[in-house]
Amino acid sequence: MENRFGERIAKMRKEKGMTQEDVAEKIGISPQAVSKWENDTTLPDALMLKQLADLYGVSLNQIYGIQESPSVSMKDSKDVNKLVLRIIVDTTGGDKVRVNLPFALIKIALKTGLNLPDFNGSDALKGIDWNQIISLVEQGLVGNLVDVDTSNGDKVHIVVE
Repeated sequence: MENRFGERIAKMRKEKGMTQEDVAEKIGISPQAVSKWENDTTLPDALMLKQLADLYGVSLNQIYGIQESPSVSMKDSKDVNKLVLRIIVDTTGGDKVRVNLPFALIKIALKTGLNLPDFNGSDALKGIDWNQIISLVEQGLVGNLVDVDTSNGDKVHIVVE
């Protein structure tokens, strides 16, 4: 995403096919105010930021330039066998674990009684119910399913793509 505030909101406006005059009219300000925002001469007040986000159909984080984590969503196509489970573990001890497992393999392992790796380096994964995760994914849930920041500083992320 663009580094400057003005660049970000100008790009969002253009992606919506709007002119500065269109934006000004819709949120009740002058076109000159929009121009000043996009040229980083001034910044809108907090209430205007929310109106801009609503107008452009984006989050306030996107307006602020904050990168968002992948969110959870419902996928139209529910072919679980084409999805990948990504497990990312970063421990305070410096261990980094990156696992990419095709969902088809996970389903086979669970059905045949094979144990999935327990990722010994992180207690945060010990309580994960893999059957429940598979059930949710089969219903169409994809994205960032689990985010854990433990009290000792370990980080665990489970993402389905």
